[in-house]
Order: sequence, then structure tokens, then C-alpha cells
Amino acid sequence: MAEADETHPKPTTANWVLAALITVFGLVVFAFAVAEDRADSALLFVALPVLLAAALALRPGRTAHGRVFVVTTIALLLAAVALHEGAICVVLAAPLVYAVAHGSTALIRLVGRSSRTYAVIAVPLLLLPGIEGSGIGPRIDPEQSVEVTRVVALPADQVAARLAAGPRPSPARSVPLRLLGVPTPNRVDGDGLDPGDRWVFGYHGSAHGPGGHLLAEVEASEPGHLSFRFVEDTSITGRWFTWRHADVRWQPAGGDRTQVRITVDYRRGLDPSWYFGPLQNALLGEGVEHLLDMMALR
Repeated sequence: MAEADETHPKPTTANWVLAALITVFGLVVFAFAVAEDRADSALLFVALPVLLAAALALRPGRTAHGRVFVVTTIALLLAAVALHEGAICVVLAAPLVYAVAHGSTALIRLVGRSSRTYAVIAVPLLLLPGIEGSGIGPRIDPEQSVEVTRVVALPADQVAARLAAGPRPSPARSVPLRLLGVPTPNRVDGDGLDPGDRWVFGYHGSAHGPGGHLLAEVEASEPGHLSFRFVEDTSITGRWFTWRHADVRWQPAGGDRTQVRITVDYRRGLDPSWYFGPLQNALLGEGVEHLLDMMALR
């Protein structure tokens, strides 16, 4: 019986207190979300993470790594609750957080076996990769660019016509965008492809609704080429990156096919670069693919 209890340790009073505090926190945040008429998203972004966090609080870890996993997961879930729709930030950062937490635990335990002094010294060394962009360390290559090329079964003149018609909101086909719940425009206003013409991409309800908007202006227009600058960005995605410039080029690719190439320059908003650089570049690439879908260039 003692062996069974050791294999499956029972929750202590501290575990129950922690679970109760997590539940109270969740009820308060849920009430605020409902009061702001966000009951639908509150179920996903508040209720589910809180239930998972409370359940984990009642599952004491049997090993050092087990305890680190429980504590880290609870912290991530509560951060997701606090950020609400910004929970995507937590999802993107979760693999990095788990890797650092468990890597630190393994290193400290390894070094600590030979000397407690070395274990203490190892802690600040583990923090070095994370000081980039913190104000202590400089940012590394925050200005990034992504390029997407697609060959569509349309002649060049029809491609130009679809570009002139502008993008129209459509469900994302991209699996990463759907799984992560990345916000995409649900309203597009504007017309014209002459220099100075403007397009507004709205998020969450209206072009100037709670999710904000992105205002793009035609900078240059010539046969086979368009360029845009971004005048204003209050969109929900602004917390992760800042749009800089977009360049669209198209040319015949033989037969009734046309090659379309879109290049987007942006400023990465998340650090460290060695983790979020490739990650954001991949997600922005999926976003540009979705933009082509919105213009029916498939």
C-alpha cells in the first residue's frame, strides 16, 4: 500500500489551496470577460486553461522534472488566461519555456552532484540566451523579410484584374494558422491601385473594431508591379510584428499561367531571434499565402 502511495502521491493541503486560488482567479477573469460581452471566447481562453491548471495543481510531481513540468504548465496556462486572445503568444513561446525549464533543471542537478557552488554559478549562465531584447542585451536582426511565390492558372491580365478587385475575407486554409488561431482580416475596405489609394484590413467585427485595423497605401503602380507602404497599424497582430513594406510582382509563366511573387518586410516584435526569427518568418509566410487566397489567386 505504501508503494502504491509513493507511486501516486496524494494532493497535500498546499495543492488544494493552490487549486482553489487558481479557480478564484479564473472566476474573476471569466466574469470580466462575460461583462465585456466575450462569453464565447471566455470559455476557450479562460475556462479551459483554468480547469487544466487547477487539475494540474492537484497532481503533485513525483520527480524534479515532474514538479518543474507541473509548475511551468500552470504558469503558462494562467498567462494564457491573462492574455485572453493573446494566448497565441503563450502557445508560440511554450516549447521554448519548457526547453529552458527542463534544461535548467537537468543542468543544475548534474552540476549540483559534484558541487553546490557550481550549481549556483550555472543559473546566471542559463539566463544569457534570454537577455536579447530585454534592455540589457541588444536585439539581433529584428528587421526581417518573407517572400512567397505562387504560379496560378490564370493569364497575367486576369491576375491584374483580381489584384485590382482587392482581397476578400475568407477562411484560412493554412493548418498552422487555424491550429494556432492566428487572427486574419474579416473585413477589407478600399479600392483602386493608383498611388495614394488606400486599403483597410479590419479584424474582429469591423475595420475599426476591437481587433484594430491595418491601413495600407499604394506607393507605386506599374504593369506587373505594385508596392505598398503601411500607414497605420492598430491590429491585434501588432503585438507580434510591425508591417513595413509589401511588394507584389507578376509575370507570365507560360501558357495561361502567371507567376505571382509577394515580398513583405516587417519588424519582428518577439525575442530571442534564434527562436522567434524562424518561427515568425514561417507564420508570416503562411499569412502571405492566405492573402493570395483572399485575392482568389490559387
